[in-house]
Amino acid sequence: MLFSPTSLSECLQEWEDLEKDYQQVQETHRLYKQKLEEVSKLQDSCSASIARQKKRIKELSDSLEECRQKGNPEDRSAIDGILESMKERPSVFFEMEAFLPKKNGLYLSLVLGNVNVTLLDKQSKFAYKDEYEKFKLYLTVILLLFSFTCRFIVSYRVVDALFNFLLVWYYCTLTIRESILINNGSKIKGWWVFQHYVSTFLSGVMLTWPEGELYQMFRNQFLSYSLYINFVQFLQYYYQSGCLYRLRALGERHNMDLTVEGFQSWMWRGLTFLLPFLFLGHFFQLYNGITLFQMAQLPEWKEWQVLMCASTFLVLFMGNFFTTLGVVYHKYTHQDKAKDL
Repeated sequence: MLFSPTSLSECLQEWEDLEKDYQQVQETHRLYKQKLEEVSKLQDSCSASIARQKKRIKELSDSLEECRQKGNPEDRSAIDGILESMKERPSVFFEMEAFLPKKNGLYLSLVLGNVNVTLLDKQSKFAYKDEYEKFKLYLTVILLLFSFTCRFIVSYRVVDALFNFLLVWYYCTLTIRESILINNGSKIKGWWVFQHYVSTFLSGVMLTWPEGELYQMFRNQFLSYSLYINFVQFLQYYYQSGCLYRLRALGERHNMDLTVEGFQSWMWRGLTFLLPFLFLGHFFQLYNGITLFQMAQLPEWKEWQVLMCASTFLVLFMGNFFTTLGVVYHKYTHQDKAKDL
């Protein structure tokens, strides 16, 4: 409970205490700014040292490869040892750089400018990652309920527009958050990042599709697709998060690894039952694309959104299907080689 002075002497005593505390606050803030300057200098020094190490290692690696071709067996053995040690350095540098400020990529620069988005302690990184995962879960449930409502209960273009606007906002937000997480050490990359940009574009095109006969023809199919995809994404989050927690506890996965709307190699143990659901979703995308291309052949066709959505669904199908197929093929061939050994 705060002290409330009632007499003048008590007020004067309280003011003296406040003055002393004020001086202490100023001194603490001065030390804080001094430490910040020191940290900033250390960050610059560390970043420069890592860049220098990378350059020298690359130059030395090229030189060692030339020496290896000309050297005797003893020299080659020594060179192989050095080259093997060099292979470990990139992962070590990656861990170091996750705690150092870095320039934003093109996308983050366009959206946020040159704001530093690197979180400098593990607790902040994990908290942001967990918040990202919860955001995905909550929005997936909301979109699942919303698509169900639009499909079976409400049939108004305004409500459909709100649903598509929510999709645009959701995927835009995901791309920004994923870019920030990548800057902080998450290893999500490739198609599983790019597909969110494609989904943002698709949702934007669906949002601009005007009311008409062709829109009504495709509406229920699109809402059924959205309902199924959100259901699969909920399944993926539920099982992937548990699998990641177990693998992180065993030291087999990085602490900043994320759940994805797809299939990756680490899911092979325990999550292969999701593959039929994923492939069905991929073929649903193909079916949507074919349906839209067929609609473009009708005499009623006049909206550009039909062909644009058809092309985008085909891009999603090819990216998702062949990426997932590549992961499955890689794991099967890897297992066969392990058995042969």
